[in-house]
Amino acid sequence: MRILHVLDHSIPLHSGYTFRTLSILREQRLLGWETYHLTSPKHTEPSGAEETVDGWHFYRTSAPTGASLPGLAEVALIKQTQARLLEVAKKVRPDILHAHSPVLNAIPALRVGRQLGIPVVYEVRAFWEDAAVDHGTTREGSLRYRLTRRLETHALRQAAHVFTICEGLRHDIARRGIAADKVTVIPNAVDIESFEPGGQPDDTLKATLGLTGATVVGFIGSFYAYEGLDLLLDAMPALLQKRPEVRALLVGGGPQDDALRAQVQRLGLADKVVFTGRVPHAEVQRYYDLVDVLAYPRHSMRLTELVTPLKPLEAMAQGRLLVASDVGGHKELIRHGETGWLFKAGSAGALASSVEALLDRRNEWPRLRQAGRRFVEAERNWAASVARYAPVYASLAEAAAHA
Repeated sequence: MRILHVLDHSIPLHSGYTFRTLSILREQRLLGWETYHLTSPKHTEPSGAEETVDGWHFYRTSAPTGASLPGLAEVALIKQTQARLLEVAKKVRPDILHAHSPVLNAIPALRVGRQLGIPVVYEVRAFWEDAAVDHGTTREGSLRYRLTRRLETHALRQAAHVFTICEGLRHDIARRGIAADKVTVIPNAVDIESFEPGGQPDDTLKATLGLTGATVVGFIGSFYAYEGLDLLLDAMPALLQKRPEVRALLVGGGPQDDALRAQVQRLGLADKVVFTGRVPHAEVQRYYDLVDVLAYPRHSMRLTELVTPLKPLEAMAQGRLLVASDVGGHKELIRHGETGWLFKAGSAGALASSVEALLDRRNEWPRLRQAGRRFVEAERNWAASVARYAPVYASLAEAAAHA
């Protein structure tokens, strides 16, 4: 089986998107399938027409020139991806074209699939229109939002099969009129062998960051607005009244970096919140080991209500303690009081109370750590998730062979 994956971006860029991609590719290779990989013009890391990164070979698509206006820029991206995909598909002759979000990848894949007679599957990790709302480039219900939603729905109807990452997105896809037997959930998961239960804090690193003797509430990841890190900062004054030893540790960076730093200054928390900036991937584990409670305070919006994130799964795989907002994407993963602690989304007071409650229940920590680890071992491992592709791929490839 030869699969050509069409991706928004890839390593060496680090994101939840790229980590999910690599996990899928590794498991598909273990199943004996040949995988090929094309990135869209949105992969902005400098490279040539082809690039090998950490042993993975990628075909790259150069950025189009000239079109910068909204709408025209997206049309140019689609055309550029389509031309490059046609070239690569003729070269590698795949059995399946597998387009991953956003729809800017699905449209060129569908066109090339029709031209070459190759079945096309579309994997929805999030809807483009909802991501655009969070990025501030449109608002829910706007003309652009409605047009983008219509384009997504068109791609879902035209694809031979649809994959998605969670039940929330599956239900939304069904509401668009897509038959239930045409949609398969490939849940987010973890490579359990890559995660060991949390180690001991590095006292030198802790001292360097000014965290000696502190109880650390932390977040490690990208600073997007939907992650709700502003809510974590808003919760700190109330938390500090009850727990003056608490410090917030924010590891990473992103679009909200400057706004969060300004918020810290407004709240007078400069000596209570530590920003590390982005750290090398190989060093991330050292920072996890400094954290007593991980916080995932995502705001409630369509994106977070529908989509399950990877970070809480990775935390549970390491036997970490966590608090998370009760958005739909979290409730699909976290069992309150069993594998983590859920609080009312959007409420700084509820977040502060949840952290305090978890810190007060130190005798329950071993049980919570073990339950989280068992959950990912039993239900959220990549081998089980990726095996769900097999019957769909086989059926589509067989039908194409007899067409």
